[in-house]
Amino acid sequence: MPPSSAISSLPAAGPRPWADRALRWSAIGLAAIVWTSSLLFGLYILAFYAAALARGEMATWNDVLPGLYDAERPIATWGVGLHFAFGGLILVLGGVQLLSAVRRRFPAAHRWIGRLYVAACAVTAIGGLAFIASKGTIGGTVMDIGFGLYGILMLVAAVETFRHARAGRYDRHRAWGIRLFALAIGSWLYRMDYGFWIVLTGGLGHASGFRGPFDQFMAFFFYLPNLVVAEAFIRARSPRVPSFVKWIASLALVVATGAIVAGTWYFTVHYWGPPIVALVRGGDR
Repeated sequence: MPPSSAISSLPAAGPRPWADRALRWSAIGLAAIVWTSSLLFGLYILAFYAAALARGEMATWNDVLPGLYDAERPIATWGVGLHFAFGGLILVLGGVQLLSAVRRRFPAAHRWIGRLYVAACAVTAIGGLAFIASKGTIGGTVMDIGFGLYGILMLVAAVETFRHARAGRYDRHRAWGIRLFALAIGSWLYRMDYGFWIVLTGGLGHASGFRGPFDQFMAFFFYLPNLVVAEAFIRARSPRVPSFVKWIASLALVVATGAIVAGTWYFTVHYWGPPIVALVRGGDR
């Protein structure tokens, strides 16, 4: 069985208290916009980074992230190339696993997409770790540690999601599937967080070499809070949780949805959209 999602792991539809309904629908709304936004970002990754790798034009990566491509370090180049290519793939596929209708009506497709999804997550993690081991990140030791831990956690989550599914432990499988999805959207959330921070503060604490205090904070912040939210959501579905906690969780999800809608519009118009359109038209970036 492949990784299930927050939506597919919710209780089956039917009569339920209003707090449960609010939590369910706010989760569905957030999951929908997260998938839409991460899908657009995934297409951007494939249109820009993966397409450049396929054309052998990896030097163009440095236009966006200086120092990313180094012709003298082929292991780092292929590691980060695989990281980007499969990272884009998991952002495209992740939302499919959120759809409980697909799981119920097309279980075989759900299983095979899930296997591909888990494998892509593992390759993404391994590629990123290979890049860090071979070259190191632009941000130095702190970023190396933060991004390295991120890769390790994603690899562990992918293995655990698959392992529990194979053993038929579906509750644990779903929980690990939620954690894996929370980690998989980390690269997308990293860009979103930077965008919001620059708009709100003008880039306070950000340095050109990604070694400022905000940069060091972000080396961990783009994925650890995701896991906290995932754990809170896993536990909030329990019938033993008080209704007021579920109402608070629902409100937080609605606020997060609104913020992501605004960020997605901004990034699509100014950054992600042009390379996607260029790829569709068969032109250059």
